[in-house]
Amino acid sequence: MKYKRILLKLSGEALMGEQQYGIDSDRLMQYSQEIKEVAALGVEVAVVIGGGNIFRGVQAEQVGLDRVQGDYMGMLATVINSMALQSALEKLGVYTRLLSGLNIQQVCEPYIRRRAVRHLEKGRVVIFGAGTGNPYFTTDSAASLRAIEIEADVVLKGTRVDGIYSADPEKDPNAIFYSNISFKDVFEKGLNVMDMTAFTLCKENGLPIIVFDMNTGGNLKRLVQGEKIGTLVSMEDLAESIEDAVNEIQASEGGRISDKN
Repeated sequence: MKYKRILLKLSGEALMGEQQYGIDSDRLMQYSQEIKEVAALGVEVAVVIGGGNIFRGVQAEQVGLDRVQGDYMGMLATVINSMALQSALEKLGVYTRLLSGLNIQQVCEPYIRRRAVRHLEKGRVVIFGAGTGNPYFTTDSAASLRAIEIEADVVLKGTRVDGIYSADPEKDPNAIFYSNISFKDVFEKGLNVMDMTAFTLCKENGLPIIVFDMNTGGNLKRLVQGEKIGTLVSMEDLAESIEDAVNEIQASEGGRISDKN
């Protein structure tokens, strides 16, 4: 198995399916089935879902609400989505735990890192709701933070496109697809992968990100089994530098050996 422990990031908008708002039951069950299949392989799965299908904190200012209040409203929207996913997974016989960054004891466990890791070790799918529990932080940032805290092998960002392009492929037919790209190149090219806080967290902790099409059945399973799907964002530039250094050392040692002969 390519990955032992993953953090799957889903957007709230993805749960809408073809609807204009809310939760599409067919899409919800599709995602749940995908997660079940991966968990059945022995992969430890954690999930973070956005709340954009219900409410986004940035919408608050547009209607005259306080931004901080709006962000808390957005966190509650993520809890609603998390509860929906939890229910769908349990209908499929998957053991789950919902941990919240906000204290909502009636429906969620409070987020405690060691408890989250223990749930994962027991084979339960862990869903992180309410973001980081703090305003001004997106669910992308929450996904990166939680992934680092639980020592996940990778952040898998499920989207409706098949990876990262040089431009929006739905608007620019000449957009270039990247199968592999370094954190450095993503930054220099100004590509939109995650918000800067989330992206920087992953970069500084050497945590790879894979952006892939979650709506294509079987993609998640094939990805964790090692197939090259979507776009891998990693410390490729560092890896190349190390490889070059190793090659130089080997070439130098080879030269000395041949001199002795």
